[in-house]
Amino acid sequence: MKLSVVGVLVFLSLSTMAQAGGAPAPRMPSPDTQQPQSVPLATAAPVAEQEEFVMPSGNIGCIYTPAGGTATYQPADGGPELACDIIAPRYVRAMLGRAGAATINREVGDPSCCSAGPVLEYGATWSGGPFSCISERTGLSCRREDGHAFVLSRASISAN
Repeated sequence: MKLSVVGVLVFLSLSTMAQAGGAPAPRMPSPDTQQPQSVPLATAAPVAEQEEFVMPSGNIGCIYTPAGGTATYQPADGGPELACDIIAPRYVRAMLGRAGAATINREVGDPSCCSAGPVLEYGATWSGGPFSCISERTGLSCRREDGHAFVLSRASISAN
């Protein structure tokens, strides 16, 4: 009788292991006998950085995103992109992308202007990628190499 019970138990154990996919999983070596394994490191392409600047008045601020974007932001057309916000007399965002006319957005959903610096002093010019901007006491003028541009000032806002 004992032999039959042992035989049934062995049979049940083997059939359970067969249903579970065969033999039990191999045991891991104890931590003190494991050898360090070299893991290849992934090489990532360098990530471009955005550039920011503000006017001395603090009323206008710009962010330049280079072609390809950054780790956290990619322009819709792949970039480059220049976005400038003006606070007063009304919050507005002007943008120049890779191609096409400059745009003016009067319903900005994520107002974030303006950082503390760096300051683009009056009379100074900033340039990045295909864009350049001139800071003047009367406002900011920015253009792309092909002539499309925008102007932000308290007196007027325009784009072409």
